[in-house]
Amino acid sequence: MTGRPLIGVSTYLEPSVRWGVWDMAAALLPAAYPGLVQRAGGLAAMLPPDEPRHAAVTVTRLDGLVIAGGPDVEPVRYGAEPDPRTGPPARARDTWELALIDAALTAGVPLLGICRGMQLLNVALGGTLVQHIDGHAEVVGVYGEHPVKPVPGTRYAALAPEETSVPTYHHQAVDRLGEGLVPTAHAADGTVEAVELPSAAGWVLGVQWHPEMGEDLRVMRALVAAAS
Repeated sequence: MTGRPLIGVSTYLEPSVRWGVWDMAAALLPAAYPGLVQRAGGLAAMLPPDEPRHAAVTVTRLDGLVIAGGPDVEPVRYGAEPDPRTGPPARARDTWELALIDAALTAGVPLLGICRGMQLLNVALGGTLVQHIDGHAEVVGVYGEHPVKPVPGTRYAALAPEETSVPTYHHQAVDRLGEGLVPTAHAADGTVEAVELPSAAGWVLGVQWHPEMGEDLRVMRALVAAAS
């Protein structure tokens, strides 16, 4: 292909959003996500929740896919009872994004999971999640920052071989890894901060942090390069 690759980014579907004189349902995405895609050399397309049967044809029209951050994955998806601190389910989004992940893996379309997106990738491959980690989102609505250390010899380590401080906001994390996934970065407390799927036909990476909230373009540039 020539030109800028088309990168689809999954979105929220909110029942009530206010802007101007309006208060109605809206598909929305923090502007930092398409901004990161654009700064990394891609074209951004929003992918609001849809019927899962449309996921395969949607993915075939994309050059790359981002599963964005957002609400907690419903614990039933990985066979667990909900912890009292787990947020309310976003069932339509879970269903749609799981279908997108499956379609991307099947078609070999480059895939990046961000925060919830990494967790959902893990669940899609049969893994489980830790439903709450104390201290990982201490101030509501405020991003923190902490270092992550790459695992030598991995795809992520090739992008960022040194320990890097990253913007973060989460209270859940990967527990049992999904089939074929390998950890590629850790926090100081051992939390898995990045995963990849070496056996996949295409480029697949998940990061627990929020690259769209920082200035480091390496992860998104790698997705755009793979999509090109």
